[in-house]
This record gives sequence, structure tokens and C-alpha cells, in this order.
Amino acid sequence: MNENKEIEWSALEYEKKERSNDWFWALGVIVVASSVASFIYGNFFFGLLLIIGGVLLGFFAVKKPDLVFYEINKNGLKIRSRLYPYKNIKSFWIKKERENPTLFIKSGRIFMPIISMPVKREIVEDIKKMMLENDVLEEEMKEHVSEKIMDSLGF
Repeated sequence: MNENKEIEWSALEYEKKERSNDWFWALGVIVVASSVASFIYGNFFFGLLLIIGGVLLGFFAVKKPDLVFYEINKNGLKIRSRLYPYKNIKSFWIKKERENPTLFIKSGRIFMPIISMPVKREIVEDIKKMMLENDVLEEEMKEHVSEKIMDSLGF
């Protein structure tokens, strides 16, 4: 661990997945068929919502992930420029089962209370030590069901 009690690392905001042309064709067919059915049944707002959602889904499927900088220091966890003070972090968990370990943080936020981020294997013990030193509870956590569903759909 650094002398000044800081741990820094960077990682891609999400794992980039290659999608074939068939994936985009399937997306287009599903969006067009669903929106046409909505228009036939007179639900124009939902049809328009499906089209906008399909376009956004296609856009985010081709978007390259940004590099995110993380830092754990004496004040708390910093993700990009946002600081989560230790007093707002209810608990943490480091899942080491996968090739790349994942740090889970349970915050006091109402929207997205559990934040997950990839960490480098060589700093896992330093992160755990620093969290425990700052009285953050260690509590087992895992990915939300919606994340597993999105992963199986190729996101």
C-alpha cells in the first residue's frame, strides 16, 4: 500500500462485448415488429418509446467504454470526480471468484444503492484493509439479477 494511504487504479466502465451483425438485425426486427404492433393497437406513445429505446440500445451497443479512475483515500472512495465518504458507505464486499475481482459498495443512495467496480487482483488485500480500518462493514454481496440478465443478453 502507498505510504500516504491512497490506493488508485483505473478500469473500463464495462466489459466491451463484440456483437455480430445478426445481433443488430435481431434488435431491429424486434423493435420494428413491436412498434408496428403498438401502432396497430393504437398505442402510439409506446410505439414511439420502443423506437427511441431501440435506437439508444443500438447506440450504447457500439459505444466504446470509458476509462474510469478510482481512488480510495483517507476521505473515502472516489469514482471519477465523485467522492463517497466512509460514513456514507454502509458495507463492502470483494468478489474474487472471477478472473477479475469486483468491489461492491453499498451506499446510502436510494437509486443504485450497490455500486460494483472491477479491481486489480494485486490491490484486493490493500482495499480490504483500508475499508476495515475506516470502520466499513464487510458484507457479502453479488450482482443484481438485472445485471445477470443484461449480461446474458450481451450487454
